Amino acid sequence: MTIRPIVIAPDRRLKSKSAPVAQVDDGVRRLMDDMLETMYDAPGIGLAAPQVGVLSRVVVMDLGEEGERKPIRMANPRIVKASDEEAVANEGCLSLPEIYVDVTRPVAVTARYLDENGQEQEMEADGLLARCIQHEIDHLDGVLHVDYLSALRRKMILRRLDKQRKVEAEAG
Repeated sequence: MTIRPIVIAPDRRLKSKSAPVAQVDDGVRRLMDDMLETMYDAPGIGLAAPQVGVLSRVVVMDLGEEGERKPIRMANPRIVKASDEEAVANEGCLSLPEIYVDVTRPVAVTARYLDENGQEQEMEADGLLARCIQHEIDHLDGVLHVDYLSALRRKMILRRLDKQRKVEAEAG
């Protein structure tokens, strides 16, 4: 497994729609394993392929308790049902370091996806897992959590991240 560099906003790849995976093969499984290793190293609880520069509909998550890994690997995930009840919660993102945003989302969802063996699965999720699934699927559609903010606030955040990235690149 390889730790891959995480793409930081603003980067065009994060605003691009990802292509479906034709089939879950060894290459997709290797991508999933690399993404998990990258996510654990960051550390985070979810990661979408565009965040490591791959425009494929692949996400990984792990909401296991401290010291207990429970990885979830999804190819071509989609929400097939969402609750009418919504909740606001503060979300972070590995591609927007130290930027936390209140986002309103359905509290429960049902997702369909292909697992690491290419088998279709359906998962009912609520709470943090439902929020994480929705956040990662947003990435596959080129949507960032800051896109839920006003245009002015979003531009200020992205400008600050771009300036920070340029300073870091010059330093080293």
